[in-house]
Amino acid sequence: MISRYLSTATAFRTALPAFLLIFMPGIARADALDSGDTAWMITATALVLFMTVPGLALFYGGLVRAKNVLSVLMQCFAITALMTILWTIAGYTIAFSEGNAFFGSLEYAFLGNIGRDAVSGTIPVMLFAMFQLTFAIITPALIIGAFAERMKFSAVLWFTSIWMLLIYAPVCHWVWVGGWLGKMGALDFAGGTVVHINAGVAGLVAALVLGRRKGYPTTPMMPHSLTLSLVGASMLWVGWFGFNAGSELAADGTAGMALAVTQIAAAAATLVWMFIEWIKHGTPSVLGAITGAVAGLVAITPASGFVGPMGAIAIGAVSGAVCFFGATTLKRTLKYDDSLDAFGVHGVGGIVGALLTGVFASTALGGFEEISIAGQVWIQFVSVVATAAYSGIGSFVILKAVEKTIGLRVEDDQEVTGLDVSLHNERGYDY
Repeated sequence: MISRYLSTATAFRTALPAFLLIFMPGIARADALDSGDTAWMITATALVLFMTVPGLALFYGGLVRAKNVLSVLMQCFAITALMTILWTIAGYTIAFSEGNAFFGSLEYAFLGNIGRDAVSGTIPVMLFAMFQLTFAIITPALIIGAFAERMKFSAVLWFTSIWMLLIYAPVCHWVWVGGWLGKMGALDFAGGTVVHINAGVAGLVAALVLGRRKGYPTTPMMPHSLTLSLVGASMLWVGWFGFNAGSELAADGTAGMALAVTQIAAAAATLVWMFIEWIKHGTPSVLGAITGAVAGLVAITPASGFVGPMGAIAIGAVSGAVCFFGATTLKRTLKYDDSLDAFGVHGVGGIVGALLTGVFASTALGGFEEISIAGQVWIQFVSVVATAAYSGIGSFVILKAVEKTIGLRVEDDQEVTGLDVSLHNERGYDY
C-alpha cells in the first residue's frame, strides 16, 4: 500500500529531491519529513481509531437487544487492544514487508528495524505502521456484526486473532505492497477488497457456521437503542474521512478530493436507501438512513482516490439501492442470520464499490486514471473473487478449528439470558 501511495500521490515530491541529489549532493534527499503531511496523518490515525471505539461499538451496540449491548461493546474494545499487540508482533510485517507475492517477511517483526527517525516519503514509517494498525483493528471488528448475540467471548478473541494474521494481513499484502493483485493492477485506494469484502464474506461464513439466533426469524429482535446507533453511525461518518482521505498519506489535492467524494457518496446512499424504504414501506426510518450512509461509505472506499464527484454520486446511489436489497430481501430469501447485516452492507457494498471503481476511475467518466474500463472492471472482478474465496475458505477453516477446540457458540440458557450477564456478569442498564 505504501509503495503505491509513494509512486502516485507523492511522485513529484520524491522525484524532485532525487533529481537535486544528482546535481547538488547534500542539499536534498529523496525521503524528507513533511510536517504538514505528518500532522495530517496523526489526525487521520486518530480518526480511524475513533471509528472502532466508540463509533462501531455504539453503532453495533444500539442494534442488538438490551441484554447483549455490553457484549458488543466489550468485543469492540477488546479487539482494539488485542489487534494492537498482534499487529506489533507479526501483523505489520506480514502485510507490509517486501516478502513475496503472497506474504511479507519477518523483517519488521515486533516493529523492529524501524527507527524513530525513519521516513518513507514524507511521513515517519512508524506513523504509517500505526495508521495501518487502525485498519487492522476495525476490519475484524466489522465481522462481529454477523454473529452478534451468540458467539462465546473466548471464541471471538481466538477467531479474530487468527483471522487478522492469516487472512487480513496477507490480503493487505496482495493489494497494497506489490503483491500479485497489486501487480495485476487492482485499484483499492482505502480498503474495498482488503477491508470490506474481506470482513463481509468472513461475516457471512461465520453466520452460516454458527446458525441462527434462538427464535430467529419468528421472534422480533428489534434494535434496543437507535439513538446509540445513530450516534455511532455519525462517528463512523466523520471517522471515514481519516479512513479514505488519510489513505493518500499526504495533505494534498488527492486527499481533499477523497474527502469530498466520501461525503458525496455517503449522502447519495443515505437518500436512495431512505426513499426506497419510504416508497416500499410507507415511512422512512432512522435505521434505514444510517444503514444507507454506511453502505455508501463502504462503496466509495476503494474508489475514493480515483473518482470525481460524478462517480461518487453514482457509486453512492447504486450502493444504497443494491445494499438495501442485499441486507433485506437476500437475507430473508436465503434465511441466514447475519445479525447486523455485516455481509449485506460491507460485503455487498464492498463488491459494488470495487467493481464500479473500474468504471468511474476512468478519465472518460470524471475519474483520474487512464484506464480501459472493460479491462479494469475485469481486474477488479478478479480481485473481488480472489479476496472472497480466500476469506471465505480461510474463515471456514478457522471457525471449525475454534469450534473443535474451545467451542464457538454460547449455551442455550446463556443466549436466552443474554451475553451481558452470562459472559460478563454485568448489565448495560440498571432498570
